[in-house]
Amino acid sequence: MSFAGDVKTELCRTPLSRRCCAQAEAYGVLLYCNTFTAGQARVVTENRAFAQRLPALFKKAFKLSFDSLPEGEGKQVFVLDSPDKLAVLHQTFGSDPKALALHVNFAMLEENCCRAAFLRGAFLAGGSVTDPRKSYHLELATSHHSVSREVLALMRELDQEAKSAQRKGNTVLYFKQSDQIEDFLTCIGAPVAAMEVMNAKLERDLRGKVNRRVNCDAANLDKTVEAAMTQMEAIRRLDSGGMLITLPDKLREAAALRLAHPEDTLAQLAQRCDPPITKSALNHRLRKLVELGKET
Repeated sequence: MSFAGDVKTELCRTPLSRRCCAQAEAYGVLLYCNTFTAGQARVVTENRAFAQRLPALFKKAFKLSFDSLPEGEGKQVFVLDSPDKLAVLHQTFGSDPKALALHVNFAMLEENCCRAAFLRGAFLAGGSVTDPRKSYHLELATSHHSVSREVLALMRELDQEAKSAQRKGNTVLYFKQSDQIEDFLTCIGAPVAAMEVMNAKLERDLRGKVNRRVNCDAANLDKTVEAAMTQMEAIRRLDSGGMLITLPDKLREAAALRLAHPEDTLAQLAQRCDPPITKSALNHRLRKLVELGKET
């Protein structure tokens, strides 16, 4: 199952304990489902947990059963087309079935628990979220433009800063930041999924730090090897020109150690001196050898 499917399955474990919250969740489902008009309510889903929850949700919210239930596997289609049942829905939500556009009745969503339930229903019916190990994107899509604009205002009241876009006749509200997705999932009742997003971000950040450290170490190693090669080339020129034997003892010691231990870092080479010296002191001696080697 996809990450989005896991999220919806987790959301469907939320108990249907209060009727007001059940109505709010069903309201979100209807405003973000496939079809909600004066003549029909049609909910389509491929998520088995959501398909199992829908009949119980509408029973709890409206004491109604669907006129048509899914048959077989694949997409699960639930239909309400009875005029009497549709009238109950519109009466409950205070909507006008003859109106040209649907709107959110905020009187149904006065309590924070009902707002969270409404957004949960909207996500179950019209939401998706990508696997956080690949990218960060969560969205809610509906064909009802006024509804989307009003849901955006509702989200902002809950400190959920979504962005809005138009796509193929739908209005989409979306989040692109991992912390925003975590907050939204927690708000609608999916704390386990929110934790997965957080863990994925931590793993990605850690992997990035490790890669940067490896790249940095590799770059430093390249510089160390290049410097050692330059030093040894200078020392060999001094030796072949008969100048090395004329140098002070400290420089001759540094030259001998570098030739004997070409792979050593400055710190390691400095400890081989007798007596041991600082890395800075050894670096000064090797630089002097390189300068002298250039003069030969």
